Amino acid sequence: MDVVPFCGRGSTLFAARSLGLVSRGVDASPVAVAVAQAKLCEVVADEALELARSLLDSVQPVHIPSSTFFRYAFHKTVLKDLCAIREGLLVHKRLLDASVLLRATVLGCLHGPVSKRPENQSYLSNQMPRTFASKPDYSVRFWRERQFSPPKTNIIAVLGRKLARFSTPIGMPRCRLSNVRIGDARLASSFPCSGRDFSVVVTSPPYYGMKTYVEDQWLRNWFLGGTDYVDYGNSNQLTHSGQDSFAESLGAVWRNMARSRSESLDMYVRFGAIPSSRADAKKLMLASLESSGERWRVVSIRTAETASSGKRQAQQMTAESDAIMEYDFHLVRQ
Repeated sequence: MDVVPFCGRGSTLFAARSLGLVSRGVDASPVAVAVAQAKLCEVVADEALELARSLLDSVQPVHIPSSTFFRYAFHKTVLKDLCAIREGLLVHKRLLDASVLLRATVLGCLHGPVSKRPENQSYLSNQMPRTFASKPDYSVRFWRERQFSPPKTNIIAVLGRKLARFSTPIGMPRCRLSNVRIGDARLASSFPCSGRDFSVVVTSPPYYGMKTYVEDQWLRNWFLGGTDYVDYGNSNQLTHSGQDSFAESLGAVWRNMARSRSESLDMYVRFGAIPSSRADAKKLMLASLESSGERWRVVSIRTAETASSGKRQAQQMTAESDAIMEYDFHLVRQ
């Protein structure tokens, strides 16, 4: 069995599932966990769409944001429907395939580029990046300057187009949706004793200098029950105040991994640092291992080239970003 701290949106968990392996994922981000759980569920597109219709028919939303951002971001009828589905899903406490799939599908459609052809519209918002939510003041200024209006689109049609793309591959084993959970990987409580039998760790921690992931996902966090404004600062993130504090913070995660009861433990880590941080990612990773207080043997360190594709998320609203140098580490607990 393997464990994935910082599981992100579950690609590693899905790969393990496709290979018939048992895996568990932990992430501090509700957005990441919601998407990762969807990658472990059975795809029941018809049931998810029927659930959306049922919520639209039965839920009269109580809280509809009225800020300038929301008025420019979503057409008023789309926003009302979005809030109805949001409030309906928030009372669904059980992890059911249909609700998990619908929740993740809405997150995927919540914001992105506006199609020139309404019948092909894939997102619910005014013009935005699809991978992160730009900040309210900047967004409103951007839309006003270009006289952009939010599309009046049919939310069921948008969800239906997205859901039509999904299917559960034949032979794909079922997984427990509870195998993905919200947790701070630095805390031992995020890895209960009953789940410390893993022999492989596969992970890619937040890169040094990437401080704004929570803020960049603020709109999706709102849909999952968070605030309707950007909440700056998050104590569940690794400490980015300096390289020493970051190494110590990440070291706490490696310490938790070393507590596995398995006789052997291999850890595979992809790690990097954004260019503006001026940090040596390789040295920083090694420092975090030393900070863990555990004995790790470095089997290999390989350059993973640069993450040039990381520039894609900024294209829709003309921002710029530099490529990141990444390294792949193979480590063994001694």
